[in-house]
Amino acid sequence: MPMNTQDTGHPALARFLQGGETHLQDFLGAHPAVQGGTEGYRFRVWAPHAKEVHLMGDFNGWQEAQCPLAPIGGGVWEVFVPGLKRYDTYKFAVHTHDGRVLAKSDPFAFHAETRPGNGSKLYDLAGYTWGDDKWMEYRKTHPVYTNPLNIYEIHLGSWRRTGEDEFLSYRDMAQYLIPYVKEMGFTHIEVMPLTEHPLDASWGYQCTGYFAATSRFGVPHDLMWLIDQCHQAGIGVILDWVPSHFPRDGFGLYHFDGEPCYEYADPRKGEHKEWGTMVFDYGRNEVRSFLTSSALFWLEQYHVDGLRVDAVASMLYLDYNRQGGEWIPNVHGGHENLEAVSFLQHLNTMIFSAHPDVLMIAEESTAWPLVTAPVSEGGLGFNLKWNMGWMNDIQHYIKLDPYFRQYNHKDITFSFMYAFSENFVLPLSHDEVVHMKGSLLNKMPGDDPLRYAGVRAFYTYMLTHPGKKLLMMGSEFGQWNEWHFEHSLDWHLLEQEDESGDGERHRRLRAFVQAANELYLAHPELWEQDFDWKGFQWLEADDAQANTAAFLRWSTKGEFLVVACNFSPIHRKGYRVGVPVAGKYQCLLNSDAEEFGGGGLGDKALVSSQAVACHGQEQSMEIDLPPMSGVIYRCAKRSPAPRKKAPTGTAAKKPGGKAGRKAAKKTAK
Repeated sequence: MPMNTQDTGHPALARFLQGGETHLQDFLGAHPAVQGGTEGYRFRVWAPHAKEVHLMGDFNGWQEAQCPLAPIGGGVWEVFVPGLKRYDTYKFAVHTHDGRVLAKSDPFAFHAETRPGNGSKLYDLAGYTWGDDKWMEYRKTHPVYTNPLNIYEIHLGSWRRTGEDEFLSYRDMAQYLIPYVKEMGFTHIEVMPLTEHPLDASWGYQCTGYFAATSRFGVPHDLMWLIDQCHQAGIGVILDWVPSHFPRDGFGLYHFDGEPCYEYADPRKGEHKEWGTMVFDYGRNEVRSFLTSSALFWLEQYHVDGLRVDAVASMLYLDYNRQGGEWIPNVHGGHENLEAVSFLQHLNTMIFSAHPDVLMIAEESTAWPLVTAPVSEGGLGFNLKWNMGWMNDIQHYIKLDPYFRQYNHKDITFSFMYAFSENFVLPLSHDEVVHMKGSLLNKMPGDDPLRYAGVRAFYTYMLTHPGKKLLMMGSEFGQWNEWHFEHSLDWHLLEQEDESGDGERHRRLRAFVQAANELYLAHPELWEQDFDWKGFQWLEADDAQANTAAFLRWSTKGEFLVVACNFSPIHRKGYRVGVPVAGKYQCLLNSDAEEFGGGGLGDKALVSSQAVACHGQEQSMEIDLPPMSGVIYRCAKRSPAPRKKAPTGTAAKKPGGKAGRKAAKKTAK
């Protein structure tokens, strides 16, 4: 028989009601307990407007009247039930004052039935032994600001499936995913939401279990094992987390006790009609405790290295996706949600005070200022932000016929107007390869060889542009189809051996991404000063007619790389670029190399600089810039700068770009 207890003096209850509890899952929910010498589980649930609350499950034949909960203060109800065991399924029967009985899953459950079931399951998270001590120590001494971050974004249900098109388990996934990510040279994986959710088509972004790892792929300890194995292999793990909204499913948070609890009561603040979801009430202390505890739970219980916080813009603006009359101004008459701002600042303060080495990444699509500035300086307190502006501009650019790119050159240069205003991640994410937007390969204009070349050139530009990196799965081998959550990636493309040569093209594209990632990891110039102008210097930003751009990337020790990108199908042999020092230059990466599926053009021998002023540099060199390509050079051997001497005769080449041409004319006078 259940036993009711009174525990009004519990300190976690007071912190919960004050909005300061950070481990609420230890107080609410279902936990193994001993009472009166009897083993069982203690259940606590927050239902402040309920008339009665009962516990029902397979252990009592779903007869809700057998296990009533007693109120212990603050809207929290409690009961102890002896004799229960792991995996027992349960729900709360919440009686409303208007006579309804709502069957609700536990908001703090650690495990749940696999859809279409939606009951909560008993599960004790204790007992897993972690083996990632070296990784956790490494994380402390390698801050993201001055270290490489190259993220591979995956959807666990569709990265790879069985031959029968069934999900792989967390444990089975490890044997395929981890070696692949290591081989490809990515530093982290970012997994689309693994919090429990009822609808596959939501991709996990309409969550009902903020403390439950989805049971689609196994039990909680299986996910811990997968993350542990990633860490032992030197791979970081970032999870998508959704504190912005939740679905209206009757068994979930929506009107949990018959009235708004987790959501704003006024639909002008509490509902996203376009998404069919509800907005959390960020001004309510209990909700702040709930969300803060959820974030810390994944970072601590599952050793996750960071959270990518979804849809931050929808939290910040009261008029987000709302027309006039559909939203309420704040106390100052503005459209900012001041309660959400306060919550995000509180959240990041709590997280970084406990774990200064984790990542808090904002998916924020507007010009809201100081997203990655410290809270003490008036910022939101994230340490990274997705650069949605860069993503939109570059996606527009690469879809254009090369002839029209000259009229849209700002698409590849405008990002530098704000590149160092925040700590940016450059994302080529799932959002850009769904809903008829096409895959990365399919966005490219021209015939097949030109499309593959376009992907390679674009990826070179992305890896060398300041900011951390993120690439959606499938893009690395040129999947033709856009991403579909219902099926595995088209891995068969890599296995084709027919006369069309398509299989070889996909394999060579993947080889290029692997080589480019390897070069990225090996060169601090490309990541050591991502968030500072000291790490970047334009050489040529204005050569729109030629569809080219050239720049330098610098390390803190003064080492540099020279980067040139040609987004046209024109071979620019003898393209002049300025260089900081005299010497011989080696091409480290050429996206047009034959082994990557290119035409094999470009410099293979060392290129000597000349005392020809160009791009603001006293030295310059003529490079072989293949069509639709990206090239990266380093100074292999420095030499004393010779006296300036203008090129003469028919062998003289025009420097690349307007700045280079002006400099060459000035030198020749």
